[in-house]
Amino acid sequence: MAMTVPAAGAASIAAPPAGESVQQFSAVVAKRVALSYLIWMPPADAERPASGWPLVIFLHGSGERGDDLAQVKAHGLPELAAAGQAFPFVLVAPQVPSDHAWDSDALEALRADLVARLPIDADRVLMTGMSMGGYGTWNYAVDYPDRLAGIAPVCGIGDSDRAERLRGLPVWAFHGALDDSVPLAGDQEMVDTVRAAGGNVRFTVYPDVGHDAWDRAYAEKDLYDWLLAQKRSSVR
Repeated sequence: MAMTVPAAGAASIAAPPAGESVQQFSAVVAKRVALSYLIWMPPADAERPASGWPLVIFLHGSGERGDDLAQVKAHGLPELAAAGQAFPFVLVAPQVPSDHAWDSDALEALRADLVARLPIDADRVLMTGMSMGGYGTWNYAVDYPDRLAGIAPVCGIGDSDRAERLRGLPVWAFHGALDDSVPLAGDQEMVDTVRAAGGNVRFTVYPDVGHDAWDRAYAEKDLYDWLLAQKRSSVR
């Protein structure tokens, strides 16, 4: 993977207050990249764990690309946070420009910056995403399998040829059986490959749901308990 280097001055940005705020991050990877993102800190009266807050990075779908961060709040965890739901973790939702896809090196640079300057537990960093964000979640995890505590891709597909790299990473994947945009078979292949390698995988398929499986997935209360229960293992 390409070396990721935070841009000059990035680490000097103060930690945001509780609630929603906007940040921008620049990094040098194969080329300079800039990611604007929304961040929600836990409520001010929440008791912070001694080791720091868990971090959940949410990756949006192709319809939310662009330069208007309000689009990121259309679905998934940002939609819930914008509606007032408080989470016991730091939620970060970056946005990619129009006609771009999620880049693992850029996401790794962002993760490293967040962990370096915010009160985050580096062993409790998780990633989830929907549609194009589901692809991005699978791909980042395959590229950087030792950086995360767990992933929850929704209606995505990954690189099954390298999926055995995820055998030490807890996975909970979601898909709609009637999805005609991202076929179920691709997600099933990822799940089967990780399982065959001895991985820890849960797979929830909604038989009566199409591409918008994110509505059901992010309404699953057990998902949040599962996310909070994960901790990065020293063995991968």
